[in-house]
Amino acid sequence: MALTIPWLLSEAASLDERILQNETPHIVSQCYTKMVDAQGRVHNPCYTCHTRSEPPNYINDQDLQLAFSFPAPAEENPWKNLYKDRRAAMAAISDAEMRAYLRQSNYLDAEGRIIPAQRLAKPPADWDYNDNGRWEGFIPDAYFRFDEEGFDLDPEGRPTGWRAFAYYPFPGTFWPTNGSTDDVLIRLAEPFRRALNGEFDRTVYKTNLAIVESLIRRRDIPIEPVDEAALGRVDLDRDGAIGTAQWVRYDWAPREGRLMWYVGQALEEQRAGRLHLAAGLYPEGTEFLHTVRYIDVDERGDNKLSARMKEVRHAIKRYWMSYADLDLRQAAEFKERHDFPDRVRAFRGNLESGLSNDQGWVYSGLIEDAEGQLRPQSYEELAFCIGCHGGIGATTDSSFAFPRRLGADHFQRGWFHWSQKGLEGLPEPLRRDGEPEYAFYLKVNGAGDEFRHNREVMARFFDAKGELKPQMLKRLREDISLLLYASPERAMQLNKAYRVIVKEQSFIEGRDAMIETAGFDVHPWVDRYTPTGIKEPLLGY
Repeated sequence: MALTIPWLLSEAASLDERILQNETPHIVSQCYTKMVDAQGRVHNPCYTCHTRSEPPNYINDQDLQLAFSFPAPAEENPWKNLYKDRRAAMAAISDAEMRAYLRQSNYLDAEGRIIPAQRLAKPPADWDYNDNGRWEGFIPDAYFRFDEEGFDLDPEGRPTGWRAFAYYPFPGTFWPTNGSTDDVLIRLAEPFRRALNGEFDRTVYKTNLAIVESLIRRRDIPIEPVDEAALGRVDLDRDGAIGTAQWVRYDWAPREGRLMWYVGQALEEQRAGRLHLAAGLYPEGTEFLHTVRYIDVDERGDNKLSARMKEVRHAIKRYWMSYADLDLRQAAEFKERHDFPDRVRAFRGNLESGLSNDQGWVYSGLIEDAEGQLRPQSYEELAFCIGCHGGIGATTDSSFAFPRRLGADHFQRGWFHWSQKGLEGLPEPLRRDGEPEYAFYLKVNGAGDEFRHNREVMARFFDAKGELKPQMLKRLREDISLLLYASPERAMQLNKAYRVIVKEQSFIEGRDAMIETAGFDVHPWVDRYTPTGIKEPLLGY
């Protein structure tokens, strides 16, 4: 019997617009960095985000490496927190106070209940966007209790559907040494978790996750041996027979008659046309949960996730867009940008329903209030997320982390949470051209962050002339934590810098934890088409 899918919304779902104080919150603070320093040296951190994209990402924005291309309202840098000197406010927070604060969870209470879910059960009036007395938006339901395969379990030991995965952090801002630790969980919709008989089946779910990964990464994915007949008679390994498979072979070329199929109940939904499959795209109902946290430090000096969360970010794919749909959408955006260069992007949504990126995804989030409890992000705070998730060439179907997932040759086959194992001892990833990815970033950026303010990385990896130290790059090849982890002293300062922003509730002026002001290295104003100083664009992969 076919399964109805109540978790999907149509593209026409009502998402209202709202007025912004910063008209362009999707143009992030890093985009205002000066690429030429006081000594005339050129730096290029831009390539990581703005690069030649791969279909069905049709953005192809590598030209943004060469020139600033802001609409008129964005020419003045709106991220005023970059220029605030917070040293006195940071000094007023003792190390003991900061440490106690970040080790106190604002997500789970002493009984293991989800604090923000309890608060959302009785939302204050200013959270209730549609004034119906109920919160009808995203409610956190992950318990962060992971088993040996990365599956999240509720207090009764039942799977929540969320699965943690380890990944190589995206170069730059996402490194702990630049301000925050984080983690990412994925959850596929219920049909992907059920066998043909409608019951939850872990083997079905794991296999469907492998199929999705194969499509997103466009490569073969090794799996534990499975019976193809029991999963719906799908030839996963493409050996021409229905038997035992140990691989999901990537073989998707529909114009040549080569198709791929999900398994279990998702297979029925796919055949009925209610679920879709294509390379580089997640299926409908896919969710990501991304928590951003302070930097805790253990007795060895290694960086750890703090118990306290800065943000809880949620994304769900509400509707399907084909290659043609996405291509037409991007063409229309290019035309509008050409015809109306000063027209700013509109964002559909609100703090309760979330904001759409107009590519099938809806984003919601919680962020700390002044006392450190998690509250819904405002319309403008949510709009901050949309530029990166759906507005740059580097993403795969608007996502960053899952295409960078660790493979089956790693701990727990790459399906683990950072609380189970950290970054220590993880070898450096390679770019497609064979160069070590993080060393390449250090080389072309000449620094360890976009603002070139991470003095610790500069001292550790660069000599007095600004040249990279070969012996440090050699060590980096074997252990990325050497670069990505902050020292205990730096971690404490970064934590305090962000805590001051939380007390101010000044997120719409910037969320960057700045130990010192940005100063010369960031444009306070930049005219459209001003050259960055970069002469040739680089590929981000």
